[in-house]
Amino acid sequence: MALQQRVMEQLKLAMKAKDSVALESLRAIKSALLVASTSGGEEITEDEEIQIVQKLVKQRKDSAAIFIEQGRQDLADPELAQIAVIEQFLPEQLTEEEVEKVVVQTIDAIGASGMKDMGKVMGIVSKELAGQADGKLISTIVKKKLA
Repeated sequence: MALQQRVMEQLKLAMKAKDSVALESLRAIKSALLVASTSGGEEITEDEEIQIVQKLVKQRKDSAAIFIEQGRQDLADPELAQIAVIEQFLPEQLTEEEVEKVVVQTIDAIGASGMKDMGKVMGIVSKELAGQADGKLISTIVKKKLA
């Protein structure tokens, strides 16, 4: 089932349940998908949908981190709650060990030998794990393995 259809179904359920956090989160996804599909003129792909949802999660994680850093847990809590709702629409995330295995395989496959090859490794791994792992996690593991 298409992501937009799943979002609409969840939106209806959230309205019936009067779940304001879910409503706000789902409306954000719906809005971002609508903007993306109307701005390009053509239908967006499944990969693009995943990237949009990942971006929404990242925005909320960044906001929550800033709020926590400033001691404003009252503002961070709604952001964290929205993350939980939005992440339902992402593919299952890989564990750190699984990401590390892919990074090691990629480094061996292309013969990367130092930090100068980080861009190549990041490009390949990021493409392979699109939607399944956070870019920050991938970057950290690649740096650790190439250092």
